[in-house]
Amino acid sequence: MSISPDSTNQRRRLPGSDAPAQAPSGRGLPRHLLGKLATTPTHPAITVGETLLLPLLAVVLGLAFAPQDPLLTQAAFPWPWLVPVVLALRYGPLAGLGGASVLLACWLGLNVGHWDVFPQLYFLGGLILVMLVGEFSSLWQARARRAETLQLYLDQRLEHLVRQHYLLRLSHDQLEQELIARPMSMRDALKELNQAGQDAHGAGPTPQQLLRVLSQFCQLECAAIHPVRDARPQAQPAAILGACDGLKADDPLVQQALRTGQLCHINQAVSAQQDTLYLVAAPLVDLAGDMYGLLVVRDMPFFALQQESLQTMQLLLCYYTDSLSMQRLAQPIVSQVADCPPRFAFELQRLAHMHRETQVPSVVVALEFRPQALKQDLPEQIMRLRRELDEVWPIEGPERQVLAVLMPLGTSGTAEGYVRRLEAWMQHRSQQSLAEAGIFTHVLPLDGAAPLRTVERLRAIAHA
Repeated sequence: MSISPDSTNQRRRLPGSDAPAQAPSGRGLPRHLLGKLATTPTHPAITVGETLLLPLLAVVLGLAFAPQDPLLTQAAFPWPWLVPVVLALRYGPLAGLGGASVLLACWLGLNVGHWDVFPQLYFLGGLILVMLVGEFSSLWQARARRAETLQLYLDQRLEHLVRQHYLLRLSHDQLEQELIARPMSMRDALKELNQAGQDAHGAGPTPQQLLRVLSQFCQLECAAIHPVRDARPQAQPAAILGACDGLKADDPLVQQALRTGQLCHINQAVSAQQDTLYLVAAPLVDLAGDMYGLLVVRDMPFFALQQESLQTMQLLLCYYTDSLSMQRLAQPIVSQVADCPPRFAFELQRLAHMHRETQVPSVVVALEFRPQALKQDLPEQIMRLRRELDEVWPIEGPERQVLAVLMPLGTSGTAEGYVRRLEAWMQHRSQQSLAEAGIFTHVLPLDGAAPLRTVERLRAIAHA
């Protein structure tokens, strides 16, 4: 029996990874050529060089075509002013003013002894035009940066939700077959990974624990996880299973996995008529695109090398790398407030960073439950009413309980709408207001400078 190329080559892609395994060799003009030409360089020297050289080039062209009036101060249209206008559109008002200053210096240098005929309206109109264009450019550059930041955040949340949904779907669809053919289910594997992270005091599961779960669930016999630094896998493995004798970094399957950032298996190398030492090579990449390590599988049962095992292997690796990213970002808060959930701290840190960079607001609604509300189990019922994007943190106090609801990209209006919805739900449920039922609301705008201060304020409400 042999592996079918048709069935293996057409493997299902993971959620959020629409790119093919190998980048096609493009023919003709490269894609997004106009976008690359319009991209603003980030190095300051390039900006300064363009600000100085482009106006000088305009003056040189003016000397070539109109030596008696190189700046075209008497022409029907002041063509040299197009250069400061373009600079203001591209870099903002400061670059436009710099280009205008070069034109002014050139006029003064070309008209030594004739400064009494200075074209005031010519330069005044040009400066007004440059300032208007520069202000327009600054406004839309700020809007573009804000939109890109929002889109990046929403894309990451969407990819995380797609992965979670696919995990749930795979677990339910394959539950009966997995219980028969495999020693553990997907839910058991994820539970073991989470338990390993809790046993490590919030540091997350180790690579060896991940490899043990993969060996049980995907039937690996000889495999290793190698750390990746600067896009290069290290020779010393972080975890090893079986008799693996080091990493062959120039292996075509390893190079393909590092290049594409996706799981690659032997049938891809065989179809390309390349010899490889490994059966599977899979990079450990999180939602932000950071690569933590590389899993190489040298030996596994023949019947285990099939579509479902490869997909399950990739999903477990994604789950592991996402947990590493979350633990790393949430660590400053979790180390100070041990009972704060890592996911809540992770989202708090991410949204605080977004607030610092783009001033996009977020808000935390703290619902304070008095004893009469706790007797009716209202916290559990209200927790089911949260939005999909919201993160919740139930905080136990000596005499009360606080349910902190973190609302990404929300304002005070969002919090008011949420409170009104709870008021309507409470009126429909028991003909009472929130205050009469023993629920009091606190709205805390997210402070981008110190998210830890928001956590301390939440705990202060619970322990008041």
